[in-house]
Amino acid sequence: MPSPVHIRGTVATIVDQPDDLRELRVFHKALADVNRLRIVRRLAGGPATVSELIDTVGLSQPLVSWHVSRLKAAGVIETRRIGREVVCQLRLNVFDEVEERERILLGVPRDGTVAAAVPAIGQPAQPGPPPTGRPVEVR
Repeated sequence: MPSPVHIRGTVATIVDQPDDLRELRVFHKALADVNRLRIVRRLAGGPATVSELIDTVGLSQPLVSWHVSRLKAAGVIETRRIGREVVCQLRLNVFDEVEERERILLGVPRDGTVAAAVPAIGQPAQPGPPPTGRPVEVR
């Protein structure tokens, strides 16, 4: 008998997911790995070859190439071949483009009306209703 986790995972793959939201998921999954973030941080300083990225992150060539392919598939970086070397660079304005696309797709206005309801980082939250003493179920 399949476990509840397996059943939920199967149902989640069957549910029709909008392509535009899937695109955002691919972008964020690409940045959800520390080694890929280290690659992005290095490329923020300018283009680099895969060999230079190997030195930066300390992983093997196949692993760095795999991470580069994930970042490229998500549209975070561009690559070009120069002889035997592959040169990688961040796409210009990629983060600004994704931020704007997220605002549109998720319906978050630019005027800050949503952000005003959420306290800024480091600011105390507004007191809510008193706790009921019942456990909260997280799904």
